[in-house]
Amino acid sequence: MIVAIALGGALLTQVGRLGAHAVAQARAEIAAAAAALAAADALALGRGAHAARRVAIDTAEANGASLRPTDCTCTGRVVTVEVTVSFRQMGPIRAIARARARAEIRPVFADFAR
Repeated sequence: MIVAIALGGALLTQVGRLGAHAVAQARAEIAAAAAALAAADALALGRGAHAARRVAIDTAEANGASLRPTDCTCTGRVVTVEVTVSFRQMGPIRAIARARARAEIRPVFADFAR
């Protein structure tokens, strides 16, 4: 009986860890996508790579992630970011979830002649 309770407790602990990681991974993916889109928007508005990088960092932080300037590349019409989300795995132990996103600026040409 005691063994069954111990095994049940260990199983619940593992399920909790998996759940925490799944939530953190989802937050990282959302933050990466939002940061890449915000940076691409800044590039499309002609604000330059430095401003786009700053917007990406601010957007990632607003979504609970961290983005180092070296993990954000704004070249031409393409933005690539890699964010990290730190989360508590168990007690004082912390883990990191990472996610990447890419956004591309594509010109849209409207045909008003039709």
